[in-house]
Amino acid sequence: MTYFTFSEFDSPDQPGSGKNMDATLLQMLDLARELYGKSMIVNSGFRTEDHNIKVGGTAKSSHLNGLAADIRCLNSSDRFAMLEAFKQVGFNRLGIAATFIHVDTDTTKPPNLIWTY
Repeated sequence: MTYFTFSEFDSPDQPGSGKNMDATLLQMLDLARELYGKSMIVNSGFRTEDHNIKVGGTAKSSHLNGLAADIRCLNSSDRFAMLEAFKQVGFNRLGIAATFIHVDTDTTKPPNLIWTY
């Protein structure tokens, strides 16, 4: 990875767990960061079951398998640019919240979706 470290994806209750992240997702995020041209802050990457419950994640959250990341995004212009970069590198499952964008590579879930929180 060029722009991220594994520790950025750690579950807060399990140091070193960022190494459980899916390699394809990390590669895609690195490419998206290159296209975006500005830093990206990881709000959430890998989650343990306990942490997932604590943050209100679903029982089948892709974060539990290292297949998802939430990237901080606090304004509309950055949101537009990030979404363009995410789509350009091949992310086809995107969740949009007021303060982050969720991306995942979970092939067990339907592709080509954008949802809101």
